[in-house]
Amino acid sequence: MDKLNLRLKLTRQRAAIPEQKRRENARRIRETLLDQPWVQMAGLVACYWSIGDEPETHGLVFALWKHGATVMLPVLRDDDDLDWAVYDGPDTLTPGRFGIMEPVDTRRGVETIRTAALVIVPALAVDRTTGVRLGRGGGSYDRALARVGPNVPTVALLHDDELIDGVPSEPHDQPVRWAVHPGGLVNLSTATPYR
Repeated sequence: MDKLNLRLKLTRQRAAIPEQKRRENARRIRETLLDQPWVQMAGLVACYWSIGDEPETHGLVFALWKHGATVMLPVLRDDDDLDWAVYDGPDTLTPGRFGIMEPVDTRRGVETIRTAALVIVPALAVDRTTGVRLGRGGGSYDRALARVGPNVPTVALLHDDELIDGVPSEPHDQPVRWAVHPGGLVNLSTATPYR
């Protein structure tokens, strides 16, 4: 299946998830991540503020921040690349491009993601064999992931049934090293569940 049709299929699947199930998924994903020592020790985390039917990250961002991590959230630039700004609590967000919430903090630049100890990104699906993620098609996160060092954990958050076989890939697509879904955490470098 090509990327466009796969996106349409996955978008329909997500729209059908009941709200109560979404909340439960978010809680399970958040608890799974916060349970990992490498997440607990990450001093600088690049994350995202979820929108629509994405796995909800608002509670995760808040928990990371309350546990002492510096959390950077993306700021979508006019060229569709991602700048980064520091989250300093829920009252420090304002609507940006397309109404996506972003920090009011000073923009740190697109290269700032290189300093992150942990990078958490959205995805519609991730290939369980290659780690290639399917995004929404703008390429913003592929550009950002290309700047991340080889030893930094990159994690995609998914709903159930979104860790799949056969995500189409192109040369610019950047794989992630981990996927988290309500059923647990998967290390994509070994493609085995990790608890």
